[in-house]
Amino acid sequence: MPPPVTASLEMPAAGALRAFLHQVLGGPAGFAPDAARPLAMPAGGSGRVALVGAGPGDPELLTLRAARLIADADAIVYDHLIADDALALARPGCERICAGKKASNHTLPQDELNLLLVELARAGKHVVRLKGGDPFIFGRGGEEIETLAAHGIPFEIVPGVTAAAGCAAYAGIPLTHRDHAQTVVFATGHLKDGTVNLDWPALARPAQTVVFYMGVGGCAEICRQMIAHGLPPEHPAAAVENGTRAAQRVVVGDLATLAQRVAAEHIASPALIIVGSVVQLQQQLAWYP
Repeated sequence: MPPPVTASLEMPAAGALRAFLHQVLGGPAGFAPDAARPLAMPAGGSGRVALVGAGPGDPELLTLRAARLIADADAIVYDHLIADDALALARPGCERICAGKKASNHTLPQDELNLLLVELARAGKHVVRLKGGDPFIFGRGGEEIETLAAHGIPFEIVPGVTAAAGCAAYAGIPLTHRDHAQTVVFATGHLKDGTVNLDWPALARPAQTVVFYMGVGGCAEICRQMIAHGLPPEHPAAAVENGTRAAQRVVVGDLATLAQRVAAEHIASPALIIVGSVVQLQQQLAWYP
């Protein structure tokens, strides 16, 4: 009898991931982005910017398009949560610039970052702006693209697996389910002015899943507001820290207890708050260590 087939959940080493992508994409020539798809705007010069979503953490969740562009880049401007294995796909000599984007601690202010992309492209470089998750879902991608468009810089946008989808899947929490949730809403737990002043009546609805990005610092207020606007205290809720990464942790409770559990377990950013009856399926559906 042949031995059983087992699957490893360990993340690959950077070299192994790069070798695999070279094989899939046909070697160095296969990484050339122009061979795969033209830019979204006609080139007005030799420089260009690709706004690329790197996914929620696990480098194997990169799209093939993202891998092509990273390998072809002259310069990569990346957020602090980008996995080293994803950056290791860059070719030797590629300029790497950390933009920071850690909560309340940005290495580059957003306005300066926007103009940096313009400057790099005007210098004739193929630039990858590498962002966690998806660039257009709480990633400030719209602001960066507005600046590029205003300065006539050619650009393209590569979607990524957004944190809500990736982290919920790795946590074993389906965002929708016919028995539990017919609606899913993504909300930010940290507004531009630092408040959590959201449309609570729209968020606190039954048969709905709400995922709060950047919400761990405001977890107590989020839970309080959801109860105040109609959800019962025993409504299921969870926090997912470092989702899709080897250090992933999941804390499950309800609106009455989640904030205390988050504090007791020292859950910290990056983390998502998920509110909805789908959370009660987590224990049954958990699969990722």
